[in-house]
Amino acid sequence: MHRFFVSSGQVADGRITIEGEDVNHIRNVLRLRAGEDFEAADEAGRVYTCRILETFGESIVAEVLFSEMSGAELPNRITLYMGLPKYDKMELVIQKAVELGAFRIVPVRTRRTVVKLDEKKAAAKVARWQSIAEAAAKQSKRALIPEVAQVRDFPKSVAEARAAGGRIVFPYECAEGIDRTRAVLGGIRAGEPVAVFIGPEGGFDPEEAALAEANGAQIVTLGRRILRTETAAITALGILSYVLER
Repeated sequence: MHRFFVSSGQVADGRITIEGEDVNHIRNVLRLRAGEDFEAADEAGRVYTCRILETFGESIVAEVLFSEMSGAELPNRITLYMGLPKYDKMELVIQKAVELGAFRIVPVRTRRTVVKLDEKKAAAKVARWQSIAEAAAKQSKRALIPEVAQVRDFPKSVAEARAAGGRIVFPYECAEGIDRTRAVLGGIRAGEPVAVFIGPEGGFDPEEAALAEANGAQIVTLGRRILRTETAAITALGILSYVLER
């Protein structure tokens, strides 16, 4: 069943009103008509099973058949701080991060980042990435659309992660000891915020790793093999999803 996202303000008296771009998608792409069903999820994580009653103008009105709280979200809010990769790899990372349960994705400029984005290009990229996150959230039946934040520098990202509290996980190719990784990830408490830092092609500069560790990051390894940046992001989030799923 197709899923869309609404605000709780669009739900009233047992009905949901769909507006905006989703109207065109429902009407002209999916070609859903009166009597057909879809799902809607609001910002509180409640999922509604709906049946279309009528369409008029730029709105679709649907009856709420029943609703329930979603069980799709992880008990921990994971923020992925992703070193900007080359080409279109960021699109793949965002799609898979959303599927694996990330709550927020932050694109990060690091010392070894090759991609150069001015303010205008960065804004356009973030808008594109946010649309990819929304599509992935719909496909994977998430209860919310993860935010793709504005591009920021590494020191600011580290400071933000520290201020948020919780666990900062820093996979680093120079780290050793998979038992430490198991202990760090296994020690994450339910509900504890988690920040994960992934470097771009070429990894993190040693001074960046030192800065992260000085701000409370726990340096870990993802194994003995050197992973591509997109593989490292997917691997780290996949492991976290497995460990944190309740």
